[in-house]
Amino acid sequence: MPGFELFGEEERKEVQDVLDTGVLFRYGFDQARKGHYKARSFEEELCARLRVGHSHLCASGTAALSIALAACGVGAGDEVIVPPFTFIATIEAVLMAGAVPVFAEIDETLCLDPQALERAVTTRTKAVLPVHMCGAMAQIEAIKTFCDRKGLVLIEDTCQSLGASMAGKALGTFGQMGCYSFDYVKTITCGEGGAVVTNDHALYVKADAYADHGHDHVGHDRGKEGHPILGLNYRISELNAAVGLAQLRKLDKIIARQRSHKQEIKAALTQKTKLGFRVLPDEEGDSATFLAFFLSDENQARQAAAGLGQAGVDGCFYWYDNNWHYIRQWEHLKKMSAAARLPIDLISDRPDYGGIASPKSDAIIGRTICMQIKLAWTQAEIDRRIDAMVSVLRG
Repeated sequence: MPGFELFGEEERKEVQDVLDTGVLFRYGFDQARKGHYKARSFEEELCARLRVGHSHLCASGTAALSIALAACGVGAGDEVIVPPFTFIATIEAVLMAGAVPVFAEIDETLCLDPQALERAVTTRTKAVLPVHMCGAMAQIEAIKTFCDRKGLVLIEDTCQSLGASMAGKALGTFGQMGCYSFDYVKTITCGEGGAVVTNDHALYVKADAYADHGHDHVGHDRGKEGHPILGLNYRISELNAAVGLAQLRKLDKIIARQRSHKQEIKAALTQKTKLGFRVLPDEEGDSATFLAFFLSDENQARQAAAGLGQAGVDGCFYWYDNNWHYIRQWEHLKKMSAAARLPIDLISDRPDYGGIASPKSDAIIGRTICMQIKLAWTQAEIDRRIDAMVSVLRG
């Protein structure tokens, strides 16, 4: 991780196909395309790779979340249960849909704790939005069981975990819809891009229209297409899709290399240190983009993070102090600082985000370090990294 480490002639070839046609727009201009439909091809191959019925390529992972929420009917005043450990886009998408984020604790999977969901449900709860963080899975089967029992929509934020699975089933395909990101530092990249997937044809039709100003995409004349719903412009360009198409074809190679590198480092740390490791409900389904390990407490984690940096072990993230991925530093959310008045401002009994307490999540994230797994490491670099990590972490 990330996919840009493996840029090569494959990406250049797909982009050149688009430039040779001059058609950068994903719809129409059929005669000029010379048979090249990069976004459409990406969608078809993504469906095959994930074994899912429908996919729609869009501009970003954030766009994917917004599309999925809209297609699933999540809107004004609805409550959506979310984790405090995620990229802030998850929360922004809920707010911009007019809905209300309700936080529930995580467990040592670093994802939503199924046991915490019951306490977060109210009469206004519409959906649960688990986030498969840092390449691996939440307890998604238990979360799905809970949603099915309560009649709640399940939307999976799989933006960081393309290629991961649970019991052989791709993450992102357990709920009504799944969302993916293909930005520059994801497992595969379009530069900027995202996708939604679903096995529900009706949801796909809504998503396909909503992402393109409500166009129904029926017929071959864009100017005559119907508009059954209002929507927005979340389209991806053919250039971005072309890069992603080449990257998608490398996904199995990327996952295999990540798993090999991670397995070697984790085995060495298991043998030579007393670290604890993130709980993986299905270790074989881990996409292995990160190695997450636990120190005894926050103080030791801070010391370890500093020591690893000083030892030249790059790519180690202490999320507890991170500005974008953990609620502790989200001052703009706590103060509800926005460019304009938000729909949630009209709700008199909205949550006080400045007073949100997540003690269990704090205790977990406060002692967690996540190390990014790189694709380009040589064996010598892996060996040096192991030696440096053992030296820092043995205590």
